[in-house]
Amino acid sequence: MKRKLYDVELSGEGKPAHLVNEMIRNKRRVSRLEHVDGAIWFQTDASGLRYIRSNRRKFKLKVHVLRLGDGTPVNRLFHSWVALLLCIVPFFASLFLWQVNVDAEHPEIAERIEQKLEKSAVVPMKLLRQLPDEGTIRSMIMTDEPDLSWVRFEKKGATLTVIPMISPKTTSKVEKTGKPGELAARTGGVITGFQLKSGERVARLNQTVKKGDLLATGVLEQGDKVAIVGAEGSVFADYWLEYNFSLPKTIQYRVAGEKRVIIEWNLPWLKQKPANRPFWKIAEWHEEVDDTTKSITLEEGMEKDYLVPLLKHKLLSETSYEKDIKDENILQVTFDSDKVTGTILFLINENIAVKRPLSQGGDD
Repeated sequence: MKRKLYDVELSGEGKPAHLVNEMIRNKRRVSRLEHVDGAIWFQTDASGLRYIRSNRRKFKLKVHVLRLGDGTPVNRLFHSWVALLLCIVPFFASLFLWQVNVDAEHPEIAERIEQKLEKSAVVPMKLLRQLPDEGTIRSMIMTDEPDLSWVRFEKKGATLTVIPMISPKTTSKVEKTGKPGELAARTGGVITGFQLKSGERVARLNQTVKKGDLLATGVLEQGDKVAIVGAEGSVFADYWLEYNFSLPKTIQYRVAGEKRVIIEWNLPWLKQKPANRPFWKIAEWHEEVDDTTKSITLEEGMEKDYLVPLLKHKLLSETSYEKDIKDENILQVTFDSDKVTGTILFLINENIAVKRPLSQGGDD
């Protein structure tokens, strides 16, 4: 254990140096010796302090003592177990999630979200670096909660607050076109999400459906009561699309060129003034951008950087359906002298729901 140190000032009519020499001769601790304004300052330990007190009258000296504890303030901090614990405990505590709160308007929504958070391991005493990112948590919550418009997160220290935001309810009725109907699959795929305005789900998330399968019904049943409301909305699904293409080997495209700013002055002393311009408007400027036409020749090795992005843009512009291309897989590409042909698999996510008349028995 490190010995406690003291700062000692020796002054008075006697000779402080004699006492210091006696201490050194008797193997007492003396360090950091300084002469300041006729007095001697040095550091010693408890044994040296006892020696000074027992001999100071013999040397006719005045003694002023300052306790330094375990040395300098920095040394005292890092050699104190209490201080170390006060630093280490908060540091390790800050690495964990201590509290998870759900601030929801409705208790039933808060309860469902708490259950989802537990399944996703977003629980107290979990390392912060092991928690899923906010985007993953938000997607997981909103997938099964169609009434939510957004999920906000607040982190204060080791506390995470989840704030689900409910979509504002409109007083206007859902606009329906034609007779009440139901939603069926326009093509096959794996269900990824629902955005229903009316009706009730029939298919489930992550369910594989084929063309013509019922996705949402417009007939609601509660006990012996049956209500025909019609199904309206969107049902999104993932599916692979085999895309065959044929393109010219040399493709022309337009890019934005240099931008110019043109300033036109309308000075009061000019005789010729532009028509329809207020007299107080001295200057008028506008921008012009030159469009440049460029061309590129598709060659082997340019599939990922040029060909695939070009086909994605072409595919997205061909249909009016809202879609997203999540992945692609190049099956075959052939480069001829004047054209490029091939087949690419695209993983598409889009609304596959189409409205059709109610099934037999729905009109009863």
